[in-house]
Amino acid sequence: MRVTLLGTGDTTGTPTVGCDCDTCVAARERGVSRSRFSVHVENERAGKSLLVDFSPDFRGQFLDNDVPLPDAGVVTHIHFDHLDGLGNVYRVFDGLPVHAPDETDPATDESVAETIRRKYDYLEDRIGVHARPPLEPFEACGLELTFVPVDHPPLRCYGLAIEDPETGAKLSLSGDTSYDVPDASREALADPDLLLADAIVPASLCDHHPLGGRHEGPDGVPRTFGTKHMTREGALALGEDLNADETRLVHLAHFYPADEAFAEPLAVDGETHDL
Repeated sequence: MRVTLLGTGDTTGTPTVGCDCDTCVAARERGVSRSRFSVHVENERAGKSLLVDFSPDFRGQFLDNDVPLPDAGVVTHIHFDHLDGLGNVYRVFDGLPVHAPDETDPATDESVAETIRRKYDYLEDRIGVHARPPLEPFEACGLELTFVPVDHPPLRCYGLAIEDPETGAKLSLSGDTSYDVPDASREALADPDLLLADAIVPASLCDHHPLGGRHEGPDGVPRTFGTKHMTREGALALGEDLNADETRLVHLAHFYPADEAFAEPLAVDGETHDL
């Protein structure tokens, strides 16, 4: 299983358009990009690949990376930076199965699958939306996938476990979430070869959030920034909780101080990992 990080940034990416903060300036000088979140997973054994989330930066990501167009797609939630790239299916694909959770969200009165069908009704002859129950494995591209509920209020949001049933290789994605991931989801995500964990900012920036930080560790350091995303420290703690062989931090904001923004284990676009 080859994993390519097409997009490792948050809603605005790094460098952010029109921003001249030290981190965005440093990213431009280094030639480093963190575009909006998306992950390409290639099952080389089966000769097929899938795309986790459809970034608005879809076109640039596939032009910049030597990866095949996906044979299937997966959508974890309906925020624009994870979904709006789906429009690129038009005139690029003859047909694409898209897998999404089937659980109704009280905030929208729709499941993720239903929102995709409604919002992209003009693609009904190009995509087939497959509604999947959370915590129930399904097959795509010769891999076993499981949507896992996480904590990203007010929307329902999901992480994802991806496992190769023949080799046992496992990739886990936290999805957009606070540190408060339910126990059943932690069990499904546990023991990955690679964890991609939402780490929007370092915990030191919680003082600047109107709601501060939450889910403090034994050292008093917040593991959640506000209510929706993990801090760097929270993401690393989740990696330890899940017994991950390796944890890479993604969904990163340009608010990281420049002297911390490119340090390990913060990911950048274009990374590849062979599991």
